[in-house]
Amino acid sequence: MQEAAESAAETGDLGELETLIRARYPILYAVTWEEARLEQAVIRIARKLGKNAFTWSITRGIAPAGASVQSKKILTAGTADPLSGLREVLERMDPSIYLFKDFHPYLTNPEVVRTLRDLAGHLRQSPKTLILLSPQMQLPVELEKAVTVLDLPLPSYGEIEKFLSELACDLEKKGKIRVSLNPAAKERIVKALAGLTLEEAENVLAKSIILRQQLDESALPSVISEKKQIIRKSGALEYQDFQAGLDRVGGLKALKDWFKRRQLAFTDRARDFGLPAPKGILLLGVQGCGKSLCAKAVSAAWQQPLLRLDVSKIFSSLVGSSESNIRQAVKIAESVAPAVLWVDEIDKAFAGVQSSAFSDSGTTARVFGGFITWLQEKTSPVFVIATANSVVSLPPELLRKGRFDEIFFVDLPEAEERREIFSIHLVLRSRDPRKFDLPALAAKSPGFSGAEIEQAVISALYAAFDAGRDLGTGDILAALGETVPLSKTMSEQIEEMRRWAKGRARPAF
Repeated sequence: MQEAAESAAETGDLGELETLIRARYPILYAVTWEEARLEQAVIRIARKLGKNAFTWSITRGIAPAGASVQSKKILTAGTADPLSGLREVLERMDPSIYLFKDFHPYLTNPEVVRTLRDLAGHLRQSPKTLILLSPQMQLPVELEKAVTVLDLPLPSYGEIEKFLSELACDLEKKGKIRVSLNPAAKERIVKALAGLTLEEAENVLAKSIILRQQLDESALPSVISEKKQIIRKSGALEYQDFQAGLDRVGGLKALKDWFKRRQLAFTDRARDFGLPAPKGILLLGVQGCGKSLCAKAVSAAWQQPLLRLDVSKIFSSLVGSSESNIRQAVKIAESVAPAVLWVDEIDKAFAGVQSSAFSDSGTTARVFGGFITWLQEKTSPVFVIATANSVVSLPPELLRKGRFDEIFFVDLPEAEERREIFSIHLVLRSRDPRKFDLPALAAKSPGFSGAEIEQAVISALYAAFDAGRDLGTGDILAALGETVPLSKTMSEQIEEMRRWAKGRARPAF
């Protein structure tokens, strides 16, 4: 498997790295976790340009690139110290590429920073290139003009497909593992692996092969589990498991039809047809009417992972951290795409945008600005579903065309829709809806939201259980009579919302 991963790495989309080396950019800063993949790329480029390739680490000093950890081949003794390693680069004259691993902790040392600045001027006139490798961006202001930052892209579909093909070929030659990969199965596995590093892809496939003794579509659950781990580590994103599709949502016919027409818009056939991937929608409306349920159900219907963005975890007390957190969150969302990104109650999350300059020195405004710019410019297949209960709290920039494909208004359900909602909740609780008077229940519940109908059914179940009998229509009617719906307690606010939505948003029913 290691050979397949390295071979795929050699053909990756790393053309920019080679271009910068050819153009004699003195110092590059590569931000990536993929040490092995970058090292293989450096070796390949060095071989192509007739140069030597070396690596540096605090544990080994300078050694030939590609040398194993157990290897005793050290270029020069005493180069493990960062300053000694940099001086060695300065003194050697042969055409070389140097890859310094995990160098970011030393960029707080003034002597190291000064040495790098001196080295930058020297390298411009020499056939040598220095690459600093780190999983995080940490660049002092003194080096901003001397260093070129390079984000190593995650493996492309082509790289992953090549890696998977070579892995399958190796396994078939050995004959111990059954390989069953038709073109459709291969495409599904490649798309599932998108967003993982080659090392992560290798690990998750190895785990699946060991468990099942075969390489086929049965690897998909292991891949999804690996992506859950990546999302869980991010902090601001949560992976939501939801199995039921749009048939779990009562009413909202226009909205569900809109979703169904876009179900195949993420396929290669749609790309060939000229369709762009859908950007997302903004759901406005009354609380408890199914906005959040739609976000969960559409991910299940489209068979895409559902990521919930917890905006409260984005904000940090450290200067600049909040802006970095939102960038990291959307980067992770893009890495597991195609996916559904759910931003719940976005009106509350960014309610302080207008006064941000006075309340938090502009942090909320900068985070919001970064988020809506990404909404406007994103090309990755991340479908964003944002929900909001209050129109007044929404920043006007969010409603501008181009941020979302459509804005839907979700109102209280009508009588027929309430019948459907009652039926769904009875089925969920193992009851036959045909044994209940659904028209009577719908007639008794005008102004009730879907959430209030659900709670009425649950309350009736408690009453029936306490009385020692099965649930009946009378129990639910009694529970409805004891409930004051939100449409009465907040009638003024709901009417104001309806007036605003008329002509500004599409009705979801």
